[in-house]
Amino acid sequence: MNSDNRIGPPAFGSERETLRAFLDYHRATLAMKCEGLTDEELRQRSMPPSTLSLLGLVRHLAEVERAWFRRVFEDHDAPMVWSDEIDFQAAYDASGSTRAEAFTAWEAEVETSRRIERAAGSLDLAGYQPRWEEEVSLRMVMVHVLLEYGRHNGHADLLREGVDGTVGA
Repeated sequence: MNSDNRIGPPAFGSERETLRAFLDYHRATLAMKCEGLTDEELRQRSMPPSTLSLLGLVRHLAEVERAWFRRVFEDHDAPMVWSDEIDFQAAYDASGSTRAEAFTAWEAEVETSRRIERAAGSLDLAGYQPRWEEEVSLRMVMVHVLLEYGRHNGHADLLREGVDGTVGA
């Protein structure tokens, strides 16, 4: 991690501005944790039998973005990125993946999520979560995805330290 270019969330702002900023901050944190590593280092697993790696986290969070924004608000039948079924675990196995593959997919899903959020008139916009078979608000989706990033960025901290000893941020 060469530099910290993340933009911190505002100390004051609307609910939407604050949620958007925290989500983007956590997205930037994941990218920062992967900065400067080779494909092999990004694929380095935490400990047997786990397949968890930094690259696996990037792939998993691409699935999360797709499942919670695209599938809820645009296309309930959109396939997952790395599995024919709704299998979030499949993304964790990054043994045959590369930075280019994983980050291209993740960045595309993040941009789709941002577009969907920006186009919504309100955080009360309702979408249908096909896995739960119920409607959910954009607010709930943003909070849920934010919690996913927070949890997985904690994993990323430990994974990065295991790869090259880098800690912080």
